[in-house]
Amino acid sequence: MSTSTFGHAAPLKSDKDYLWLEDLRSEKSLTWVKQHNERSLKRLEETPTYAGMKKEALSILEAKDKIPFGSIRKDFVYNFWQDADHVKGIWRRSPFNAYRDGKPQWDTLLDIDALAKSSGKNYVYGGTECLRTNPNRCLITLSEGGSDASFRREYDIERRQFVEGGFELPASKSSLGWVNKDELIFNNALTPETQTDSGYSIEVRMWKRGQKTQESTVVFKGEKSDVSVSGWVTRDENEDKDYIFYSRSLSFYTSELYVAKEGKAQKLPLPIDVEMKGLHKGQFLFVNRKPIDKFPAGSLIAVEFSELLKGKTPYKLIFTPNERQAIDSVAISKDFIYTDLLDNVRSRVLRFELKGKDWKEKELPLDNNGSIALTSVDDESNRMLIGYEDFLTPSSLFAFDGGTLEKTLIMQLPPRFKSEGLAIEQAFATSTDGEKIPYFMIHSKAMKADGSNPTLLYGYGGFEVALNPSYLAVAGKLWLERGGIYVLANIRGGGEFGPRWHQAALLEHRQKAFDDFAAVAKDLIAKGITKPANLGIQGGSNGGLLMGASFTQHPELYNAVVCQVPLLDMLRYHKLLAGASWMAEYGNPDDPKMRKVIEKYSPFQNLDPKKVYPEVFFVTSTADDRVHPSHARKMAARMEEYAKPFFYYENIEGGHSASADLQQRAKRSALEFSYLWMKLANPNKS
Repeated sequence: MSTSTFGHAAPLKSDKDYLWLEDLRSEKSLTWVKQHNERSLKRLEETPTYAGMKKEALSILEAKDKIPFGSIRKDFVYNFWQDADHVKGIWRRSPFNAYRDGKPQWDTLLDIDALAKSSGKNYVYGGTECLRTNPNRCLITLSEGGSDASFRREYDIERRQFVEGGFELPASKSSLGWVNKDELIFNNALTPETQTDSGYSIEVRMWKRGQKTQESTVVFKGEKSDVSVSGWVTRDENEDKDYIFYSRSLSFYTSELYVAKEGKAQKLPLPIDVEMKGLHKGQFLFVNRKPIDKFPAGSLIAVEFSELLKGKTPYKLIFTPNERQAIDSVAISKDFIYTDLLDNVRSRVLRFELKGKDWKEKELPLDNNGSIALTSVDDESNRMLIGYEDFLTPSSLFAFDGGTLEKTLIMQLPPRFKSEGLAIEQAFATSTDGEKIPYFMIHSKAMKADGSNPTLLYGYGGFEVALNPSYLAVAGKLWLERGGIYVLANIRGGGEFGPRWHQAALLEHRQKAFDDFAAVAKDLIAKGITKPANLGIQGGSNGGLLMGASFTQHPELYNAVVCQVPLLDMLRYHKLLAGASWMAEYGNPDDPKMRKVIEKYSPFQNLDPKKVYPEVFFVTSTADDRVHPSHARKMAARMEEYAKPFFYYENIEGGHSASADLQQRAKRSALEFSYLWMKLANPNKS
């Protein structure tokens, strides 16, 4: 693309000159989006690979032989399903025994395609919560276009219809939970007055059947500066008792925890940086982000709940990971506690049983070369649904009994791409401070280290999120099968090795995440795997920030950048949508100390008209009400001002996923991989 398309770089504008792009649906900003969409789509959809890739991606996404992952409730397994006939999806259930035997007897409960057609709204399914004592009465969450702001409506499974005059909320970031058949916990974010600065609920109400929302009783309230305020019900199945908890999230990683007692909220004497994991046999379970007493950060800890209610904290250690491990998730069944443990970024599942006052540990007999998912754990029995996958092994689903350890294969996904001759390798790059950064590389066994291999490097590095091995169904077909190399970087900021790994790149240390990513790229180049002309990078959301920082700091390393739903203007992120909730991750730009740190890496402010950048592909959504699409808009507009070529695609729908249904997902995948092949397969011709 010639720079003449974009005009001239001078005079350069100030940041304020781009604020009109924050107005999501103004005629001026939508015209800008339309023009850039049309120009980019014309180029990408005319590439030789696009049509075939879209067809292949859609075939994978709409396949009818996918695994119907579900959740156990009483005698049924509930599943949300999408295929070619149900693009938006159907919510359905099967008797557990039939499902376990691999012969599910599906009964459709709600057809989202039919609902969207009859209502004229582009509904996206957001989940269901059913009443424990009557699983036929549920709360359905739907959004329009995939936004975070969602509708909630009460649904009667037996009658297959929404309950007339039942509980119902308009679209908002409110949430609901059952207390009993006639009362809900209502986390209220309906109006600006009941929202925190981050846009989430500031108060908890008890909402009785027949009341209007404004008539419900406020039982707990926080402050505008809180990230969110919420209430929920947690059950100790062994005690056959429900407890109502309230939380004031002071930041993304800290909160004050309360329990409802005798009509009041009693504050629990816990550090603000622990994460509650549930109740089990009278024990309150949590994971600590900072050391507590003699227990290292990232441990699973129990305390007698009755003692906690008295203000006492007789902590009991259940498990502490070592430096190369992390607790990825915790689940509770009737008799046991389970942890999905990452061990050098591969999964193991440990079972813990309370015997007297001691916890007995046992590892479940499962494959530990990839990722294990505790798909559904029934707290009323020891039944479990467990998934397994790795980069080249299609997903498998097992029924598992936590007591007898009996395992039954329910289904394995058929291969979606040709994996013969491919290998998985874990390697380590050395970052600027000497830290060893692990990364996975999937490549042909016949790969030549001559620097010519088209290579895609993916990263995230934030919010304690671990990037685990997963089956590369679409990427396998559109990238690996065509000869590309796929690399997954486990950089700091993520949760791969517990709190220390995350906190190492927190706040003023953010640059370490960017340095780690660059170290992996340099390692790939030094080993002759690829060279800058053949190296592309990809990431979304916080990973979109990683992309922006990577190509502005090291434009010489990359020839393609897929920057998805990104954060890019880091001096204004906290003023846009949910941005204020992330200040514990990035810091407050209004704080002079943090502003100096953020200014050094904020991609929007660090674009340089004198530098040569790769032709970036920005992907976002007008309906994204989590990360404002103006981040991508402003970055692209500034590149346009500086006469720097780029691609831009803003889907009107899709929310933070940038795709509202399977067809939109297939289109986005085809656009992204067509771009990558265009840039990396023949870099001199792109």
